[in-house]
Amino acid sequence: MKPDDVEAVIESELEGAEATVTHARDKHDDDHLAATVVSPTFEGESLVGQHQQVYDALEDHMTTDIHALELSTYTPEEYDDLE
Repeated sequence: MKPDDVEAVIESELEGAEATVTHARDKHDDDHLAATVVSPTFEGESLVGQHQQVYDALEDHMTTDIHALELSTYTPEEYDDLE
């Protein structure tokens, strides 16, 4: 699964989400990905809860198309504070 396709799935399943997906650094195969996801649906959720939302959005892709996914998740406010 291409990074752009993963972005599209995440953004279509999580309301208001903006996802950036790339191939993970220092990995030599295409099924190790890294994603940064910003979504207002993460507000009030634990980090585990945020990650679970992303995994739920990707459903079967996590077992068939994606071997590993490095996740960074933020609410819009948290992401703005990084800049």
